[in-house]
Amino acid sequence: MGQPVIEAEVHGALRDFLRVSGGDRWPHHLTMARLVARALRLGRDALIQTGVFPTSSQRYALSYLMPILMSPTAVVLIGSTQVRRQLQERDIPDLQDWLGSNKPVREGDRLDAGFQGLLLTSPEAWLSDRLAGGQGFPDGVPTLIDGADDWERWTQQSLTVAISPQDWVDWIAASPEQGQQIRDVQVALVRRSWERPENPYQSHPLDKQEQAALGQLTPDAGMPPAWRNFWDSWPSHPGGIWAKLNRHQGQLWLYHSPVDLGKYLAPLWRRQPMVWVGGALDLERDAPAFRERLGLGDMTCVKFSPDRQQAYLHLYAPERLPLPNTPEYKPALLRELHELIRIGSSAETAAGLITIIVGDVPLRAIVAAQLAADFGSRVQVQQYDLPENGILISGWSFWREHQADLPPSKLLAIATLPFPSLEDPHVSAQVAHYKQQRQDWFRLYLLPTALSDLQRAIAPIRGVQGTVVLLDVRAIYRSYGKQIFAALSPYARVNSPEVGLF
Repeated sequence: MGQPVIEAEVHGALRDFLRVSGGDRWPHHLTMARLVARALRLGRDALIQTGVFPTSSQRYALSYLMPILMSPTAVVLIGSTQVRRQLQERDIPDLQDWLGSNKPVREGDRLDAGFQGLLLTSPEAWLSDRLAGGQGFPDGVPTLIDGADDWERWTQQSLTVAISPQDWVDWIAASPEQGQQIRDVQVALVRRSWERPENPYQSHPLDKQEQAALGQLTPDAGMPPAWRNFWDSWPSHPGGIWAKLNRHQGQLWLYHSPVDLGKYLAPLWRRQPMVWVGGALDLERDAPAFRERLGLGDMTCVKFSPDRQQAYLHLYAPERLPLPNTPEYKPALLRELHELIRIGSSAETAAGLITIIVGDVPLRAIVAAQLAADFGSRVQVQQYDLPENGILISGWSFWREHQADLPPSKLLAIATLPFPSLEDPHVSAQVAHYKQQRQDWFRLYLLPTALSDLQRAIAPIRGVQGTVVLLDVRAIYRSYGKQIFAALSPYARVNSPEVGLF
């Protein structure tokens, strides 16, 4: 008789573990475990959308850890610091004890020759090695990414090259022949940055004239490493180049970041079998937009739906608010928020921490100031140390990065949908790239980004079956509204947040 297929062994072991350990409410453990086991056995790529995120209490990591720990070969697992800490401190010890497994587990930035265990590594370490053509991670070793929702952001951070004010000084000092020209270009860029109106990002893309002036400088032997990296990245690779000015000190930073990530990443995926695990990568099962942006080819794609009984939330979306880009929106938003806080703070419906996400930076400051004037020290802006009945005012990036460290909110209010801002130079460069390719930049970039951020934002609210208040009527009246509500599903629509809190 032939050897038993590892999928069946993994299925049985995980099923028995869940029974003995009290189980877990996530209903897809066994299916996902078999998928990962098959991918490891056959060396085929797979993409799995779990519908939950690392911040969730549901331990979906058990589903991929069981086949990894039972696999006889080395496996690389890429995850954020938070994910790696949870695996090391809780999930891996639990499964190792149950299995009686002695498969070695290490954390590091390279896979040593002959190591046949599980290596935990960071996205930064893996990307910096692979993109530079390093040998820290040998070809052919199965690699799993937990947190694929963040892969584009991680890649952009790895590929972005920065020039600091000190780098300007260093090049001027090291290049006497063109030092004055370098200084003149720096002064010209600072002056033109001063002339531009301020924006929340304190940054602006360089126009053609500014890029032409920068392009007149000549790489030389005295060029510092940061400038050499910058010149290797620009102008040889299309992308965004922007300046950031510290107006108080008159200091200028330059940044360059490629926009066509698929061009960079596609060769990497051919070097080893890949398993992608994300919460919400795309509304479609096959994730065509996500795969195109990252240069991914054909693979097994699975999308799990949230458990309607355990993961539903209450959704309040008033229909008679003004559009966010109108003058009437700000006072209407403040009235709604006052009413929400009143309801959420009442004795009958006390919600504990109330979270309000305002993506627009100037509007966030106005909302925070007005609510602080009315509710005092209960109101905190992007802080961790919160009173039990606190009111947290947060932007999207703060909430995305720190929601796992904050107390659970039973009431989450969203002022506007999380579309990336065109005032962000990186976003404007991405949009310009799609326009040059004659592609639908809204459908392929802005909308998928907003849907992913929205699904992640509400994940903690699902865990407590709380109430989400959506105060952006574009979700109701725009053609893409159906996709917004599909991303929020499953939910129970209520005609008052008070109903959800009861």
